[in-house]
Amino acid sequence: MVLKVVVAEDSYLIREGLRSLLSGQNEIDLVAAVSSLPELLAAVQQYAPDVVVSDVRMPPGDSDEGVRAAESFARTHPDLGVVVLSQYVEPEWALRLFEPSASRRAYLLKERVGDVEQLGAAIRAVAGGGSVLDPLVVQALVGARTKQARSPLSRLTPRETQVLGLMATGLSNAAIAGRLVLTERAVEKHITSVLNKLDLHPEDGQIHRRVRAVLAYLSAVDG
Repeated sequence: MVLKVVVAEDSYLIREGLRSLLSGQNEIDLVAAVSSLPELLAAVQQYAPDVVVSDVRMPPGDSDEGVRAAESFARTHPDLGVVVLSQYVEPEWALRLFEPSASRRAYLLKERVGDVEQLGAAIRAVAGGGSVLDPLVVQALVGARTKQARSPLSRLTPRETQVLGLMATGLSNAAIAGRLVLTERAVEKHITSVLNKLDLHPEDGQIHRRVRAVLAYLSAVDG
């Protein structure tokens, strides 16, 4: 299956870099590369893409256009996957992007743009209804919360904190086990402990429960 993709990035060099990277992928058809929010909205209407890869900041306001576009698409094009690229870790943007649903959403740091395999994996994941949260974003958000004196994250062991960060990136139990050199059974026990300690009890069968669980916690006002 070939995925139709629209890129929105105001930097000419980055936009052309994305064009070059994605054009070389057999399963991706780059149908448009634009530089502003109005152009992005028009391209989605014209080409009906499967996925949008968008900078978080672009004209006309250079503020949060990428996130606002994702919020708009959630209402008007619910089956459209959105990969938002950001130069910095912005908790507010990450939390808004994954609300009200983590389905078909990815948040990556721009430094990942050169990694065509990771970018391609994120595009395929959101096209298939999945979600991706950059591990570096998770690390920064979890680190910030851990510093709060009354944060429930202070209840976690160092190993549980590691598992929490990997959970939020969408890795399977087997992948987490491989990354941390643990058995899958040990990973399952850590995940259960993390969810219990954070008072997060996801619904059965919710395919995005790990990302949703972490974001639900991070979005809570705590002290």
